[in-house]
Amino acid sequence: MNIVIVGSGKVGFTLAEQLVKEEHDVTIVDNEEEALRRAGDQLDIMTVRGNGVSAATLREAGAADADLLVAATNSDEVNMVCSLTAKGLGTKYTIARIRNQEYTASVAELRRDLKIDMVINPENTTAVEISRLLRFPAAADIETFCRGLVELMGFRLQEGDFLVGKPLYNLPGHIKKLSLLFCAVDRNGEVSIPNGSFVPQAGDKLYMIGRPDSLDQFFRQLGRYAPKVKQVFLLGGGKVSMYLANILDRMGMKLKIVERSEERCRLISERFPRVTVICGDGTDSELLESENLAASDAFVALTDRDEDNLIISLYAMQQGLSKVITKCNRQNYAGIVRSLGLDSVISPKFVTASHILHVVRGMQNTHGNVMNSLHRIAGGEAEAMEFTVGPGTRHLGIPLKDLKLRPGVLLAVIVRGKDIIIPEGSSCLQEGDQVIIIARESGILDLNAIYTAEPAAPGGSGK
Repeated sequence: MNIVIVGSGKVGFTLAEQLVKEEHDVTIVDNEEEALRRAGDQLDIMTVRGNGVSAATLREAGAADADLLVAATNSDEVNMVCSLTAKGLGTKYTIARIRNQEYTASVAELRRDLKIDMVINPENTTAVEISRLLRFPAAADIETFCRGLVELMGFRLQEGDFLVGKPLYNLPGHIKKLSLLFCAVDRNGEVSIPNGSFVPQAGDKLYMIGRPDSLDQFFRQLGRYAPKVKQVFLLGGGKVSMYLANILDRMGMKLKIVERSEERCRLISERFPRVTVICGDGTDSELLESENLAASDAFVALTDRDEDNLIISLYAMQQGLSKVITKCNRQNYAGIVRSLGLDSVISPKFVTASHILHVVRGMQNTHGNVMNSLHRIAGGEAEAMEFTVGPGTRHLGIPLKDLKLRPGVLLAVIVRGKDIIIPEGSSCLQEGDQVIIIARESGILDLNAIYTAEPAAPGGSGK
């Protein structure tokens, strides 16, 4: 596909990086020469210097023939006008990053009047992800599928857990009866799809998928069930914090926010009267102690500096908080902090890139099975995808034991109506099923791509 990205900031560069890996033709537009040089050198893509709202600049970037244009500059207004201009030139599909709450309140009108096919708000999406983790504090990661009927959770194994040192086929009977499946494991950065003979070890990060109530029962059996989060301590009062405060306020959680800017503190206090706002330096341990950080149920670090977020998150862990969530956009930092025990690391740019990749794959797969959602797990080393089985799906009605999946691919869950099926050898796919696939490799566009190539017919030429 021919894709134009306007804006080579965190989101634009990360998206371009992922799209290049999937062999798309990408052109980046930006005003900054240095940003374009970095993108051109590191990603080996086309770059155009200029204003994204200029028809001449977009024409030079190939917008007239583009399948997709993503407007991801720091200005909502530029992104909106850029999308409108691109549509006028002939771009087939446009995505605009719009972050201002006043604009996002009228998304339907924006899409209609400015011809924007999709509006994406990284800060709001990140806030939703964080609220999900606060709702279920025992999990380090959590994703939902099939309108909430199925959830995928990741957690770190500890010494003494009953899974450690025993193959999965030897799990206790009451655990085997639960409607869940161990679908991926991250061991020292190496991600694999476990089978029954896999032996979990302390320090492994395991991923489970299944019914929410079964996952809940599993964590209770593991002794990790944490009481509901009632009080959250939040560092940083930026856009993500504003969206998160709105969600947590509706959930009935008490929230305390530390923010340096007096102007920002006043804005938060006016908008959320029930939120406790402290104007001060959240990296000051004395301030955190005086505000009784240790009495909170959860800590969330959302400043603009990854380094501050990581250091204060480690401090919060030392204070005994069992749930610590950290915003970190630098991929090289994320691996380091996970090794230190910070498992709930959120990256707005990666969350945004995953949403857009889902759209791109859907555009490529216009005649195949519908991909309903795409989530990247295990630090981006694996993907979880939800498909709807269509009439063109191969091997309908054939037991899975008679089929062969590609290496590194797992058919994890089948949702048939309201029934959640953890597949066995006798299970079959039917038209209308929703299927969740876990894959170590990226780039799967269609449900039919999970099977190995069929052997040539007997007597064929082999050509």
